[in-house]
Amino acid sequence: MPVAHLTLELRIEHANSLKDRRHVVRSMKDQLRQSFNISVAEMDEAVTWRSATLGVVAISSSRSYLHQLIEEVERAARRMSNELGAELADSFWEYLES
Repeated sequence: MPVAHLTLELRIEHANSLKDRRHVVRSMKDQLRQSFNISVAEMDEAVTWRSATLGVVAISSSRSYLHQLIEEVERAARRMSNELGAELADSFWEYLES
């Protein structure tokens, strides 16, 4: 069964505290979960205020469905990050077959 894994690297230039960073990260995680049937988790420790890495995972019996879903999630994440005053610095995804 195919599993898609998307990594989103965010830059949060306006963050002056951990609270500012946490606001952006929580908002993105919540919005992505509500909009899509996916799992989202923060993948790094909150060491720096101005960056974050999110991991998104989806599973389906159809690889083409996953491809389309991940592209939609990536576009939505770019839009959401801009709305939250952050920047989607990088994103990459891969498939895992079991």
